[in-house]
Amino acid sequence: MTDNQSEAEREVGLGPWEGPWPQGDHYDPDLLAEGDRRNVIDEYRYWKHSAIVADLDAKRHGFHVAIENWQHDFNIGTVVRTANAFLAKEVHIIGKKRWNRRGAMVTDKYQHVRHHPTVEDFTAWAKEAGLPVLGVDLFPDSVPLEAYQLPQNCVLVFGQEGPGLSEQIRQAAEATLSIAQFGSTRSINAGVAAGIAMHAWIRQHAQI
Repeated sequence: MTDNQSEAEREVGLGPWEGPWPQGDHYDPDLLAEGDRRNVIDEYRYWKHSAIVADLDAKRHGFHVAIENWQHDFNIGTVVRTANAFLAKEVHIIGKKRWNRRGAMVTDKYQHVRHHPTVEDFTAWAKEAGLPVLGVDLFPDSVPLEAYQLPQNCVLVFGQEGPGLSEQIRQAAEATLSIAQFGSTRSINAGVAAGIAMHAWIRQHAQI
């Protein structure tokens, strides 16, 4: 894109609907009249927000994602955005309720996000839901993610940037999984690690 391109060419999405309006309760009259500039795929252009969420809910995958947030981890927005892209059932934030939504790029409007103030609250929820907790971190006893058969229904848990998974989560996890690394750094970004782990589930279980 060059500097002399018009502002209209830089606009995201579509303008007002041209021609007879489509029929269906899922369409939003305001968006049809004014245009749809939201960060949604073309299939959902001009749809009501509630209709999009309902359609996503009917298709969501069986995995959940959780991230610890004791020091306001800035990766949470990225995790939410990626969870939306891979259609996770829910994102769970353990610890502080507040998080920086900028990285989510408004996808938190379409992705269910649940808060757990403590690890105990989170693990009690997972037990009641019958979901195995799988931590993702580099521990001496971690199993390589690349060789692990992920359950179709599970919770993938990530520690915050720096400290990694808390000992409480490690003890509660059915297994801890490591991501193979080949360079000089001792770890990779928490948001990147979450994306890799989610895609590992997709490769094993999703209908492509």
